[in-house]
Amino acid sequence: MVAQLGASVQLKGYLHSIKAAHVALSQKDTLALDKNSSVVYVTPNRTLMRTLDVTTQTVGANTAWSLGFDGTGVGVAVVDSGITLVNDLKSADQSTSRIVYTQSFISGETGYNGTDLYGHGTHVAGIIGSNGFNSTGPGFSRTLKGVAPNVNLINLQVLDANGSGLESDVINAIEAAIQLKSTYNIRVLNLSAGTPVYESYTLDPLCQAVEAAYQAGIVVVAAAGNDGRDNSMGTSGYATIGSPANDPYVITVGSTNTMGTPSPNDDVIATYSSKGPTLIDYIVKPDLVAPGNGIVSLLASPTVTLFTSEPQTQILNSYYETSGQLNQVSTNYFQLSGTSMSTPVVSGAAALLIQQNPSLNPDQVKATLMLTASKNLPQYSSGTDSVTGATFIDQSDIFTVGAGYLNIPAALANTALVTMPALSPTAVYNSATQEVTIDQNFLISWGNPAVWATSVVWGDSVVWGDSVVWGDSVVWGDCAMAGFSVVWGDSVNLSAGLPALATSAGTSDKK
Repeated sequence: MVAQLGASVQLKGYLHSIKAAHVALSQKDTLALDKNSSVVYVTPNRTLMRTLDVTTQTVGANTAWSLGFDGTGVGVAVVDSGITLVNDLKSADQSTSRIVYTQSFISGETGYNGTDLYGHGTHVAGIIGSNGFNSTGPGFSRTLKGVAPNVNLINLQVLDANGSGLESDVINAIEAAIQLKSTYNIRVLNLSAGTPVYESYTLDPLCQAVEAAYQAGIVVVAAAGNDGRDNSMGTSGYATIGSPANDPYVITVGSTNTMGTPSPNDDVIATYSSKGPTLIDYIVKPDLVAPGNGIVSLLASPTVTLFTSEPQTQILNSYYETSGQLNQVSTNYFQLSGTSMSTPVVSGAAALLIQQNPSLNPDQVKATLMLTASKNLPQYSSGTDSVTGATFIDQSDIFTVGAGYLNIPAALANTALVTMPALSPTAVYNSATQEVTIDQNFLISWGNPAVWATSVVWGDSVVWGDSVVWGDSVVWGDCAMAGFSVVWGDSVNLSAGLPALATSAGTSDKK
């Protein structure tokens, strides 16, 4: 098919999991390919951009450890900027690496061998599975362990030293995770990167790839995005969920601020956390929230881009030490904020659930985490941008907090399991009543309505009878009507003249 367009078309590779091809096209050839009857869709190959002890206590991971669950035997694929092997990612006796597989998918670049040059991937990996080796023992005031501190990590590198990468590289990495699933017991895939939504998830190649992982039995956990303060559309940050977090099959994670304490009672939504519903498809997202603000985790090296270019990420040894050179900057740990940090908290939680019950499928893991999530976040909270000084107010509605706050002990204690797909539902706007409701048809497949009713999964505080989540009596984030019309309006058109991902006919009919 591609060859018919002539020598000017360069075939970069095939993306088998979504039955697509990665090709370099001129604008003329792009238009010709788009008109080809055997092609369903053509989309640009877009670019993706990118304290632990408090975090683990806030979500109850320490309770899981006391019960003997630490992620042992479970493989988590980290699709990110790479993972550098540091002591905290080795076995407890330091004899072996828990990074059991490494492969770089960065296109057209040399020198990338899985080693993290940006710093993001190692930080993410630490949140999932650091064992706290470099912060344990005499002279340490706090041990910085990840949620599943004995999990195995599969290092799939897609982001370069500047934290950017191509969709095609990410899709290739996801395909590798699928192929390696049995070899390394890959049960969870962490995606702390994304791109804006430009098309329906039913057409988006990145969404199709994560659905292929889901179909293979892998729990996909994706970051909601960090655009919750974005009012460029007049939506007060609503409808800013990125891709592939907009896909109803994945677990989409928003971010909270622990306020520096291990108790969840004082926690609030991080104002940068992206909100739903998703553009174009109006999927109710995020699915739940977890700590993501000021998370201290592993530093790959003092030379990584994030550490050297953003001094505010650096912490002093005194943060976790009680003796030694306390006024020096740590060379083992640093801090980052964002839904990229919240996502691995949930990935680690998924690994704990799977260790407890290896027969769980992705739907059961997702539904369990949502059902048992705490519903007691404050109705209103605020946060101030440390750079601009601007204050932002958040409302804990269904499009901001989803089903609530990750609660690992409650999830481990849950015995109610779904038997059908646990897709995130669709939000439906009724212009006659001026109400937004949750599409009940999406929830029928979840199972017993007494257990999986909207008011149970998402909580009474965000669903007001008959699945209404916005209406005359409910202020939907104080969002202006101009912004409201943007959310429920037309979609963004495809850009032409870029390297493209062409999806062949007959591959988008799973929905």
